[in-house]
Amino acid sequence: MGPDASDLSLVRRVQRGERGAYDLLVLKYQHKVVKLVMRYLRNPADAEDVAQEAFVKAYRALPQFRGDSAFYTWLYRIAINTAKNALAARERNPVSYELDLHNSDESSDMASRLKDPETPEGLALTEEIRDTVNHAIEQLPEDLRTAIVLRELEGMSYEEIAASMDCPVGTVRSRIFRAREAIDRRLREVFDGGLGRTEELV
Repeated sequence: MGPDASDLSLVRRVQRGERGAYDLLVLKYQHKVVKLVMRYLRNPADAEDVAQEAFVKAYRALPQFRGDSAFYTWLYRIAINTAKNALAARERNPVSYELDLHNSDESSDMASRLKDPETPEGLALTEEIRDTVNHAIEQLPEDLRTAIVLRELEGMSYEEIAASMDCPVGTVRSRIFRAREAIDRRLREVFDGGLGRTEELV
């Protein structure tokens, strides 16, 4: 039984009134949801609170969950919307993103090249370059930021991102292309040639 089927089995148990099954889903995804929310919120304690709020909202909405998408995709959409609402309510600005390059099993080419100390990119990854990348992501419009974070840092597929962001897959591809172009443009100011990503994105 794959992860999606396992999640759906737990969801069905919750829908039948077995609250303990939801605890298993929370344990499975709480770390990823907190990380996702941290892309929006500056304070780790705030991120924990918003993540908890997202799990509460998801629990309350579970009776309406039909399994049309994967549970975690549905959960991510709730978490993203909850983080956006928290930002709007508190009049906060999105934080710079930490490129957590050590914790994704499906790290992208961009991430793997940055974290590999044997590559020129890895050797050149000084604090200045990290700041440049963070600043470039921070300056992206919200829709581009969310798409690139879900793709590069969370390792989600285009289809999963489309479901999480409630938009067509083509829109996701366009947003990721534009985000990578903007980041690469910034990186070219730091090392020659950037990361050479834009030609791979069609």
